[in-house]
Amino acid sequence: MPDEPILPSMPPQDEPPASPPPARRRRATRRSHIPTDAEGQAELIASLARRAYPSVELFVFSLVCGAILGLGYLLDSQAVLILGILVAPLMTPWVGFLLAILTGSIRFMFETLMALFISILFVFLGGLLTGFAARLFMPITLNNVFIHSRLWIPEMIVFVLGAITLVISFARSEDRPFLPSVVIAYAFFLPIGAAAFGIGSGLPDVWFQGLLVFLVHFAMTSILGLITLFVLRLRPSSGGIALSAVTFAVFAGILIFVTGSGSPSRNEAAPPSTPTNANAAAPSLTPGLSSAPNPSATLVVASSSTRTPTATSAEDITPSPVPLTLEITLPPTETPTITLTIQPTPVYGKVQANEGGGANLRDEPGGNYVMTLLNGTIVETFSEFQVVNNITWVKVYAQVNGQRIEGWLLESVISYATPAPNFQTSSTPQGTPTP
Repeated sequence: MPDEPILPSMPPQDEPPASPPPARRRRATRRSHIPTDAEGQAELIASLARRAYPSVELFVFSLVCGAILGLGYLLDSQAVLILGILVAPLMTPWVGFLLAILTGSIRFMFETLMALFISILFVFLGGLLTGFAARLFMPITLNNVFIHSRLWIPEMIVFVLGAITLVISFARSEDRPFLPSVVIAYAFFLPIGAAAFGIGSGLPDVWFQGLLVFLVHFAMTSILGLITLFVLRLRPSSGGIALSAVTFAVFAGILIFVTGSGSPSRNEAAPPSTPTNANAAAPSLTPGLSSAPNPSATLVVASSSTRTPTATSAEDITPSPVPLTLEITLPPTETPTITLTIQPTPVYGKVQANEGGGANLRDEPGGNYVMTLLNGTIVETFSEFQVVNNITWVKVYAQVNGQRIEGWLLESVISYATPAPNFQTSSTPQGTPTP
């Protein structure tokens, strides 16, 4: 070995530094901006396609993600759902699907689309299996299933930002865009998991609403991703222009159809929110009785109305739309007794729970779970209350999907629509008997 120390050779000071190799220069140019020449764009698109090609880890992480999301729905835990999204795979095949549309490559589009379909299918299976397991623990609280099978405007704004950020980060940098990929996984996997859980647990209409929400999220993010690629000045081929136009038309049709129908919206279960008093427009009640000798009648009114019925002749009876129950008892004497019962006036209220976005309807106070009524649902009650373990329950009726549903709710989650000043709910209907 020589005794002299090994020193790096330095270029002469009067000579300029050597220029970087062409490949290195192209990578630096790509990081700074998207190339505009045909050769640079072809190289960039080929590089992006290689990075976006689906790998085995897409399916492995999708399977794990589906199992954790199903467990999160079973436990009704938002923290477990977030954990499932954090272990979701990188959504780069979705970017590859957009690139295939831009370049008009049917084969590459089919490969990336099938990879996305298989990953979504794994998430679906995880939610389906845990949904079947949930049948063993019914009734349980499933607020997150209903929340993630509805459209929410704040979430859609976040998905817009996530789609744009993911496409830009993937096109301008070779680093893995983990954070925007999590946002896109949240948009795709959570509604699919909720739909599968609804099928397994037997929740009515949840699977269909979750599927519609997924379609809206996928169509909206794909449209924005394609627009972002156009803004980045990636030139589409002639076939890509035609394929992009068809894709825009299909996704726009999905958005218009689903959002226009309002099926998966948060206010689906709420009937019209303008209650009316059934007795407000009812004409005065004037039943009469004629008997000889010494006629007498006993009138018993069970109603919260404060009107006082009066006895007149039989010819002056005025028809009334209020449902009546008429019972005639003929004792041995010649004096008949008439018992007239008027249905109590319904009291309207609105579900307004502080947590969970709704309240659980049960078949009896503290009994079996029937369904979840979202906040804003209008309910009516006839002042039937029960106190169980120092908790007040009230029997309510609600219109859900055109059907009249009855059950019991906690009184604390109902905000009453006051029909008169100083109105207070009461468990005993008030009436004024007048002979």
